[in-house]
Amino acid sequence: MKIDGKPYRTIWVAPGGGAVEVIDQTKLPHRFEIVRLGDLAAAAHAIKAMVVRGAPLIGAAGAYGMALALDKDPSDAGLAQAYETLVVTRPTAINLRWALDRVRAAVSPLASDARAAAAWTLAAEICDEDAAICEAIGEQGLKLIEAAWDKKGRTGVVNVLTHCNAGWLATVDWGTAIAPIYKAHDKGIPIHVWVDETRPRNQGASLTAWELGKHGVPHRIVADNSGGHLMQHGLVDLCIVGTDRVTARGDVCNKIGTYLKALAAKDNGVPFYVALPSPTIDWTVADGVKEIPIEERSPLEVTRIAGRLPDGTVVEVDIAAPGSPARNDAFDVTPARLVTALITERGVCAATGEGLLGLFPEARAKAVG
Repeated sequence: MKIDGKPYRTIWVAPGGGAVEVIDQTKLPHRFEIVRLGDLAAAAHAIKAMVVRGAPLIGAAGAYGMALALDKDPSDAGLAQAYETLVVTRPTAINLRWALDRVRAAVSPLASDARAAAAWTLAAEICDEDAAICEAIGEQGLKLIEAAWDKKGRTGVVNVLTHCNAGWLATVDWGTAIAPIYKAHDKGIPIHVWVDETRPRNQGASLTAWELGKHGVPHRIVADNSGGHLMQHGLVDLCIVGTDRVTARGDVCNKIGTYLKALAAKDNGVPFYVALPSPTIDWTVADGVKEIPIEERSPLEVTRIAGRLPDGTVVEVDIAAPGSPARNDAFDVTPARLVTALITERGVCAATGEGLLGLFPEARAKAVG
């Protein structure tokens, strides 16, 4: 995608090699900064501190973290340490473990002196695959937006509500939930996006709004609790969200607050779609509520907020009653029964085990539930 006319991905090999560069998402939307990751510790920190975030991008960063580690220590012990260091940085998003497993399986049989080069090559392949998958998700989701426009007689505007950030900042390129929106906008379909602010880290207000603005997509930021009200008044034609993990039977784990949007959509007859790349499917898990580990992050993310002063200075301020404790669950699970359909790179399917296996039959042997 483009920032002020210049094409970017979210992660790339630094000029001269031996390091990786990423967009520091903790600085957006107030500052656009690029961070250099030169070793395993830097990659692990970038994932844990959410310098990079979004399930597909976390996976790509993890793959490059393995390559960086193997540059320093390609031994079996070095490989094991790299894997264990990275896999615990973000426990909910399945793409991280998927990418780490893929790199470990590919390099383990190789001689030590061949491992690092193989890991760098595979990490680049994972990035290219993700970009292609997300563009394909965009094409599949575009059909749903076109159908919504047809339903309106191809008059007026298609209003889409989204939650958190599932745009290109959350992936290597294009995005998941936002990819169909970009495709529709570029095709000339009049589209408007309701952007949930997405407390406590405000990924909607700070990231989704920023990238939609850079692309010229009409949008408005709304408070997290506005979605049901907008739906009641016919101001939402469809919801599209992303996900960090989808179970074998179609339960969806996404940013906290997604479940409430799905409930409101169900009550108001608004289609609720979830966009996902296939590596986000965890075929080993059936019941998302009971089996998916939910990351609990620092309560300071709830009690403090960052903002820009009139002079351009960015500061962090306390917003809660002094001394009051807080809890910060980062994700919730939306049961499959509340999901209208899943949007994948291979097509749109019902949020059921058979729906997923209809698109990914090769997974039948390992799918549970």
